[in-house]
Amino acid sequence: MPVPWFLLSLALGRSPMVLSLEKLMGPQDTARCSPGLSCHLWGHWEEPKDEDKFGRAADPELEEPRNAFLQAQVVLSFQAYPTARCVLLEVQVPAALVQPGQSVGSVVFDCFEAALGAEVRIWSYTQPRYQKELNFTQQLPDCKGLEVRDSIQSCWALPWLNVSADGDDVYLVLDVSEEQRFGLSLYWNQIQGPTKPWWHRNLTGPQTITLNHTDLFPCLCIQVWPLEPDSVRTSVCPFREDPRAHRNLWRAARLQLLPPRGWRLDAPCSLLAEATLCWQAPGGGPCQSLVPPLYQANVTVNKTLELPLLNAHPNLCVQVSSWEKLQLQECLWADSLRALKDDLLLVETRGLQDNRSLCALEPSGCTPLLSKASTRAARLGEQLLQDLQSGQCLQLWEDELRALWACPMDKYVHQRWALVWLACLLLASVLFLLFLFRKDHVKGWLRLLKEDLRAGAAATARAALLLYSAEDSGFERLVGALASALCQLPLQVTVDLWSRRELSAQGPLAWFHAQRRQTLQEGGVVVLLFSPGAVALCHEWLQDAASASASASAPHGPHDAFAASLSCVLPDFLQGRAPGRYVGAYFDGLLHSGAVPALFRSVPVFSLPSQLPDFLGTLQGPGAPGPGRLGERAKQVSRALQPTLDQLLQALGDPGGPGGGTRDGT
Repeated sequence: MPVPWFLLSLALGRSPMVLSLEKLMGPQDTARCSPGLSCHLWGHWEEPKDEDKFGRAADPELEEPRNAFLQAQVVLSFQAYPTARCVLLEVQVPAALVQPGQSVGSVVFDCFEAALGAEVRIWSYTQPRYQKELNFTQQLPDCKGLEVRDSIQSCWALPWLNVSADGDDVYLVLDVSEEQRFGLSLYWNQIQGPTKPWWHRNLTGPQTITLNHTDLFPCLCIQVWPLEPDSVRTSVCPFREDPRAHRNLWRAARLQLLPPRGWRLDAPCSLLAEATLCWQAPGGGPCQSLVPPLYQANVTVNKTLELPLLNAHPNLCVQVSSWEKLQLQECLWADSLRALKDDLLLVETRGLQDNRSLCALEPSGCTPLLSKASTRAARLGEQLLQDLQSGQCLQLWEDELRALWACPMDKYVHQRWALVWLACLLLASVLFLLFLFRKDHVKGWLRLLKEDLRAGAAATARAALLLYSAEDSGFERLVGALASALCQLPLQVTVDLWSRRELSAQGPLAWFHAQRRQTLQEGGVVVLLFSPGAVALCHEWLQDAASASASASAPHGPHDAFAASLSCVLPDFLQGRAPGRYVGAYFDGLLHSGAVPALFRSVPVFSLPSQLPDFLGTLQGPGAPGPGRLGERAKQVSRALQPTLDQLLQALGDPGGPGGGTRDGT
């Protein structure tokens, strides 16, 4: 017999009682039930850790034969800054009144205290919890409403608050008399968890408070009240729909994966976002969504959650999206920088009578095993089934109908390479025979061999990923000149200028994830090229309002990988994983060393072209040549770089010229 849900209604009258938050004693709490129901109020209550103690009282099959009553504990939770309360109601319902799908009555609780204009959240559920619960938010009237203003004397002297914007600044204007004393509080009003006070002052007379646009969040609220006994407080949350506040919220959000199977999303406010588990295959490409459910509609922030996995795997990632737009992604391999495994993910679907079907997750979709498709999974279908049956695959997750398995592909890759080596040996034998028969061409053969060795050395050159803020065409030309010059050295250079098609197809965030992962797995280095616009973006992400307003922020376009990469770059620096993996640089005359944020100085930062030898030595790593050879290469790069840099500096000195602007060279 399914456990019935007591349909409760919370009655809020047309004229709700207004109580001062400064009062130490309030009216007696009461609870009233509709006819036929019996209710008892237990008063202040905290949720017990062990819910089993309530389980027997709510079980109708145990309760009905003994006293013909159904009993449950109903929890009412109330939040309105700066208070939060919980009470426990015990409700008894005669079993004869219970009919499936019909209400058995109502319960009215009197009362919770709240400030005028406050946003209150009321949450009700039974203990133990069943599927249905009451959870809603209501905005109470404030003194701006004519009915309330005329009926409540405290509203006559209430400070009036207006919010206005001018460029990057937001002004809180309080129009009061010269002698009026009042309190002003700014706080973060969170749906999940208690509210967090941010700023509080006792003020006198008219005031104008200035906020920078980087301080705005959707949950930033303002509460103001006269400094008088039993004064009425009014609250307003004016930035709920502000696009800048929502951008700041996602910039401040941090996604972490915690060993062995935990994950956490930290943010100043609650987020309307969904989290999904996905599988990142080697070689780039989008992360493919998986079946195991995470929080789909409303992610819980600032709380460690557990991934529904039996075993962890470096290819597993967590994505957080909002309005179908990917905002954050973090993978299990990132903390230890373990390489992505060349494993194949098998999706098992279970039917009746132990019937099951298997498909392999590939970029084109889920390919059924033993099919005639021309994919790797289809060609190795029988071998993969044998691996699964012999226990060589790792089970990641399962429920009653589905399961996920990760099957290693190393041995099949080794078999393929064995054929390649055999072909190489055969080719070497043929070349050796040709060498014996044609000794006259020994010198030519040695010359070709030397060229092959040089090509091989270039193929094993260290990888370097260049990241920069796309401020204007002049700076992009300067970055292109540097990248082209570095390619002449034993370096494999990647920059978004040469990958615009892939960048547009994948999006900046996915493109940077793939390039960063490949670069670091190959032992390469990520180069951060700082400019005034890049410094401004970093300050915005770090919520350093004073420094951000001092720098001239430049707009970043749809191909700006630097702005998209900060969500992944900053955690590496904040968690101490940057040394050995990142290098910083800036151009002489465009920026001074003190402008680079202190957080990024945990890695070497070079001025170009004045410090080119040290910069090139760091890029090439342990395989760098001696000082003499490095000096020659530095001169070669400097000759390629200097004309473009001089042209950009000349344009910056002439604001009317193309690409004109203001440089930060102080």
